[in-house]
Parts: sequence; C-alpha cells; structure tokens
Amino acid sequence: MHPAIMVMGVSGCGKSTIGAALANALGGVFLDGDDYHPQSNVDHMAAGRPLTDAMRWPWLDTLAAAVNEERVTAITVFACSALRKSYRDHLRAAIPDLQVVYLDAPRDIVAARLAKRRGHYMPASLLDSQFAILEVPANPTATVSINQKVTEIVEQLRGVV
Repeated sequence: MHPAIMVMGVSGCGKSTIGAALANALGGVFLDGDDYHPQSNVDHMAAGRPLTDAMRWPWLDTLAAAVNEERVTAITVFACSALRKSYRDHLRAAIPDLQVVYLDAPRDIVAARLAKRRGHYMPASLLDSQFAILEVPANPTATVSINQKVTEIVEQLRGVV
C-alpha cells in the first residue's frame, strides 16, 4: 500500500487546495472528503445545522474505503475536517498508517475566506461550531500555518510526508 495523507482542519482553511497541490507535487491522487458526504449530510449542513457524530461515522467509513482503494496504486492525499480525535481515531482504525497534516488556521482568516466562498454547501454560520469541536491533533505528522503561500506550504510538507 502507498501512503495515505490526510489534510485536516476547519472548513475554509484550505484543505482541498493544499491537499490537491500536495498530491500533485507527490505524483499521487487527491480525494476531497466533501465529495463522500451523503446528500442528507449536505442538506443538513446547507440548512445551517452542524452534523452529529451519528451522521459522521458512515461518511468517514465511506471515505476511508475510497482512500484505501486508491492507495493500492498511488500515494493518496485527502481532505477531511476530522476535527475531533475520535474521528481521526476512527479513520486510523481503517487506515492504520495514516499521516495527518493539520492546517493551523486563525478564525479571522478563515471567516474572511468563507465570506468570499461561493457555491459551497457549508455556510459561514457554521464556523463557530467547527472551532467549538476542534481538538488540535497532539502528534500530527505536520502542522502548518495557512498564513503563507500554497507553494510554501507544499514545500514544507514535501520534506515531512
């Protein structure tokens, strides 16, 4: 199996942008965790309601299965909020050698990004709920600040993952 690298953090911190750029730099594939939510989860968030744990477990299982399928043939980088330790533990149970990249994102910067984002089901009104449940990883593979260019972040990560 090839490596699996999860880029995690709150909504709007750049998980998809950084994850896709990192996958490209590593010659791997990128999966966006948002694409694996069932429509009921998307509708729930679009209505301004945060997901419950019961809604997250099946989504995490589906995402983990997709990651494991891809990593048979390529390095797989995926974006997933995985804000609580229990969510990361759940993913690690399915992906034992999972590498975690935590995007350290100040609330004011993320709020400004979300205010400009169009076409995404996650409303900016849910940002406070994201920060409320965030449990910063104790021992991630890497922690990077989003206060830098994408190319700089990817170069930092290439030396670690």
